[in-house]
Amino acid sequence: MDVELRVAGSADAARREAAELLAEQAARGGHVAVSGGSTPGPAYELAARLEPDWSRTELWFADERCVAPTDDRANYRLVRERLLDRLERPPAAEHRVRGELAAGRAANEYDAELRGVALDLVLLGIGSDGHTASLFPNDAALGEEERRAVAVPRADVERVTMTLPVLREAAAIAFLATGRDKADAVRRAFGGSESPATPASLVRSAAGITYAFLDREAAVGLRV
Repeated sequence: MDVELRVAGSADAARREAAELLAEQAARGGHVAVSGGSTPGPAYELAARLEPDWSRTELWFADERCVAPTDDRANYRLVRERLLDRLERPPAAEHRVRGELAAGRAANEYDAELRGVALDLVLLGIGSDGHTASLFPNDAALGEEERRAVAVPRADVERVTMTLPVLREAAAIAFLATGRDKADAVRRAFGGSESPATPASLVRSAAGITYAFLDREAAVGLRV
């Protein structure tokens, strides 16, 4: 379960590689899961330009905050504005976490919806603490083996996240991380051993491929 490191000369170049992977998968079709955060927005815009027809794709969300879909904090809003609204042909289905519901109910709905689904591609980020999706360091959600989605209590806002089993089943996993502020988390995720203290280190495709699209600043602590 090695990681294929792709270190680009700039953040824009790293995002372009991620966008190209998204566009290629959209052209083939299948189940694609995306994430929120500030880093992937430009990649989504470019992916929409590279492949404006996503009609063969079903879109999923690796995680979501329990807020309304129009809220500034919603991953759905980011993806809607940066990707979906720019497509000529939308995905065949958009599987949105209903974050406007109570976290437990939203997680139960998403867990049921994910049953029997094998993801073809997941695009993930990495937080400066090493979290990915809404799998946080040493959180109980990391030990979940049966459910496909769970509620995650947080001090700021509750969340719903895909669990490790569904992420690991994906045919391809792609991490996108840029900037010096991510360097320590990137080093721990891809340059050390697996640890629940760094959830991103636990997310690898079991039977497929795992990519890490990085710029030089994010990769400064790795031997590449």
